[in-house]
Amino acid sequence: MIHPTAIVSSKASLDSSVNIGPYSIIDGDVKIGAGSVIGNHVTITGNTTIGKNNHIYHYSSIGEAPQDKKYNQEKTFLEIGNNNTIREFCTFNRGTAQDQGITKIGNDNWIMAYVHIAHDCNIKNQIILANNTSLAGHVSIDDYAILGGFTLVHQFCKIGSHIITAVNTVVFKDIPPYVIAAGYDAKPNGINAEGLKRRGFDPKIITKIKEAYKILYRQGLSLNESQEKIKLLSKDTEALNLYIDFIAKSTRGIIR
Repeated sequence: MIHPTAIVSSKASLDSSVNIGPYSIIDGDVKIGAGSVIGNHVTITGNTTIGKNNHIYHYSSIGEAPQDKKYNQEKTFLEIGNNNTIREFCTFNRGTAQDQGITKIGNDNWIMAYVHIAHDCNIKNQIILANNTSLAGHVSIDDYAILGGFTLVHQFCKIGSHIITAVNTVVFKDIPPYVIAAGYDAKPNGINAEGLKRRGFDPKIITKIKEAYKILYRQGLSLNESQEKIKLLSKDTEALNLYIDFIAKSTRGIIR
């Protein structure tokens, strides 16, 4: 399953079912789980762990040192879960000692061509990153988020569950759950109702999410006032707790 032109360190840990394409390079501290397919001209280096049934396409650089001037050859990590599709020319960097020391990518993500995921990012599950999306360091993205092509996310930003960004969106602040964001810099443009329908959300729940969005963005309230009103609304709608928890954890402030 390893092409004769590939260079695989004898110290690397690969399941016997892993497929390595032509001219790829796998370094010694790399671990790759069952059923994963590595295309041609892929370089996987550093302390990188890749789970089961991932498909990494051609010319990607996975697990390289972080692009951070503070990095001083510390032992840091990249961890990729299961069932991810990673298309051509992607670049994923390891973490830094100044943060948790690890970049994490979860399960069942669809990561399209030319995506960059910088050091110390935490990408959860069922996420789509469209072509040329770039994440600066320390970015976190929650489940089911969709970032449109050429979306740029500033360091330390948090992206909530079930959001979607338009093409060429530039994100400098946190995006709360369920929101559509667009522009430079990103502004809210309603909720991702179509995405919620596709994921089986009850229409009544979607209506409540719209109500919470209006409280947050249409009533001229302060953030604290909005939070209190959404808390009252959430008593019979658990899905709104995502808003409350997200805003409480925001450190950069939310888009408004």
